[in-house]
Amino acid sequence: MTVTPPRAVGDATADGAPVVPGTRTVATAGVAPPGAAPSGVAPPSSRFLAKAALVTVALSIAGALLGLVRDQALAHLFGAGSETDAFLVAWTVPEFAATLLIEDGLAFVLVPMFSTAVARRARGAAGDPVRALVATTLPRLSLAFLAASALLIAGAPYLVEALAPGLPHPRLAVDCTRLTATCVLSFGLAGYCSAALRAHRRFVAPAAIYVAYNTGIITAMFVLGGHWGVRSAALGVAVGGALMVVAQVPALWRQLRRADGTPAPLEPAEQRPMDLTLIATVLFFALTRQSQVLVERFLASSLPSGAISHLNYAQKVAQMPMVLSLMLCTVTFPVVAQALAEGDTERARDRVERDLALVSCTVLLGAAAVVACAPQMIQLLFQRGAFTAQDTAATAAVMRVYALGLLGHTLVGALARSYFSGGRPTWYPLFAMTAGIIVTSWIGAWTIGSWGVCGIAAANATGITVSALLMLRGMGPRSVPIRTRRVVAEIGKPVRAAAVAAAVGAFCASRVDSPVLGLVLGGTAVTVVFALLAWALRVQGFAPAVRSVTRRLPHVRFR
Repeated sequence: MTVTPPRAVGDATADGAPVVPGTRTVATAGVAPPGAAPSGVAPPSSRFLAKAALVTVALSIAGALLGLVRDQALAHLFGAGSETDAFLVAWTVPEFAATLLIEDGLAFVLVPMFSTAVARRARGAAGDPVRALVATTLPRLSLAFLAASALLIAGAPYLVEALAPGLPHPRLAVDCTRLTATCVLSFGLAGYCSAALRAHRRFVAPAAIYVAYNTGIITAMFVLGGHWGVRSAALGVAVGGALMVVAQVPALWRQLRRADGTPAPLEPAEQRPMDLTLIATVLFFALTRQSQVLVERFLASSLPSGAISHLNYAQKVAQMPMVLSLMLCTVTFPVVAQALAEGDTERARDRVERDLALVSCTVLLGAAAVVACAPQMIQLLFQRGAFTAQDTAATAAVMRVYALGLLGHTLVGALARSYFSGGRPTWYPLFAMTAGIIVTSWIGAWTIGSWGVCGIAAANATGITVSALLMLRGMGPRSVPIRTRRVVAEIGKPVRAAAVAAAVGAFCASRVDSPVLGLVLGGTAVTVVFALLAWALRVQGFAPAVRSVTRRLPHVRFR
């Protein structure tokens, strides 16, 4: 798929990503082109955001599909037993690293910082503020990433014992953890490149990193799986992490070479995001958010073999609607950061409210499909080789329960970007996530005896929903001042539509024995019912989103 974006005068696209129409580099400091924002960088148009989101979603879908192929290969080659449980304990490291260094933590610190530097360069600052930023931050962060990787490799036995004390094969988990620990360095560098490129409004290379990552894991499993067993998947994590960096370095290098001059000194506004307080608030929030996985695997390690694997497969499939819906927030995060930096809180508020409406509508449609067609999805994706029909039934049951928390997960991801887009430290998101983790732990410990893995999934859904409600409640002086009651009322509309669509879709899918036909019937019923109800309820963002997609498709050439 190729997108042909409009280009600004004198601004050739370095990596094929969209360029903001009408944006120029200003030759004289303090002189902005007509209609430009005070920063010297024009706000991106709706056309740009639509194309950038389309490119990002397309590449993200490719990465997500390869992630499913990765999980299918893991299930086919190694099943859902003690070996995969051992690997999935080690998989905790890349899961945490991705959240802290690529998706949330580091991005919340670096994107506002690079956005400010890019704006200074556009205003014609002496030297190159972007190069100065890279020269100041990259060496120190690289040393920190390297030290963290070495610490995890050395402490792998203690980490495995803490994460899963009831694991039957801890030695295998230790070996896999030492291999996956290398991703802290590679993910850190990949996250740094992604933040810098997104601040430059370049989204192609950052969106392609999971394609490279999953390709490395799949290749390693099939090439080395017969000799190394499940350790081959851990080696694939190490190789895939390196490929994430390789996929972005050329694009970032071209961006850094575009401006002539020597590095310019940093202004106080650019130094602030590197304050330890801000870094601590962001990283502790991301760490606490991801710690739900620790709670789940700690509790599941005491259950029969395969429990951790069933949770993992269910989450990987159920999370796809959330991942895709949050791609819009990835594209608009620099836009909100720029608006707040310029003091335009109204523009930031409108952007955040539209984002919340659209991502809620998207993830609820996906959640309804997951609830309706979970058995058919799991059977088609995983039931082959060492993955049995019993594994399918257990995983589908977990996935249906887990899907109840997808809206909460999505709102937490979207709202976190609003809290940190201003580049100011705030502890409130950490408080909200801590409350959610406490709820998850209590409910999980209470229900695991009677409900097993479904009790763990229910605890996850409840805890993350509590966190989302608290973060919605706290929006205001601490972040973008959205109209909370109006947003909650709008979100309630697609919630009702999704509940009805899921019930109708589940009924249709269960009427046939064929998993393919059941998935087609159930998925079609969910889509049609949800669309009709969303239109009837006048769900905010639904009709504009449909019109936007239909308008943009003629501009996309498929090859």
